[in-house]
Amino acid sequence: MDITFIRHGHAEHLLNYPNELNRVHPGLTEQGKRQITALRKTIKVETGDPVIVSPTKRTLETAQLLPTSEHSRVMISPLVGPRMFPQDPTFAPLRCDQIYTRRELGTLYSEMQVLHGGRNEWKESINQMAAQRFTRLAEQLLDWCRKQNGHTFIVSHDGTITNYRVLLGEQGLTRDDFLGEAGYCTVRSI
Repeated sequence: MDITFIRHGHAEHLLNYPNELNRVHPGLTEQGKRQITALRKTIKVETGDPVIVSPTKRTLETAQLLPTSEHSRVMISPLVGPRMFPQDPTFAPLRCDQIYTRRELGTLYSEMQVLHGGRNEWKESINQMAAQRFTRLAEQLLDWCRKQNGHTFIVSHDGTITNYRVLLGEQGLTRDDFLGEAGYCTVRSI
């Protein structure tokens, strides 16, 4: 199984850093949109490839700019929502990392489906979740990915992507390994 992780482009909460980190639902800036448009030359999503997106405005806008076809499977999951790296549950999440509710998603992004994991993942943020619980839920999502046909794409956030890369076997990762704006990496996993 190959998973390509894509980090969202430059977003509004970074315009006046750090003063805008408590902006709710920041979207992509014009710079961020250009970054993702440039990324389209490198990333190719084939028909049927699953694309899993964090339920934040900046990641959803990133996914909308990717070269997906009408037959692509774009799904939203809180299990790829914002998560700090390294994780420290004593830190309060920033308002910019607040995810949309399922109701808001149904109104704003009705063309995308919600990936239901059969758990109560919408009520408990992965950003505050203990490492053991996150690992269990993330492994369930990765098992789902392994059962899919094609190449899986996950559009998410630096901390979340790094947490998943560790689960997939990469060792010694630090914040210096963050992908950065519109960055991507492919991880091969069995």
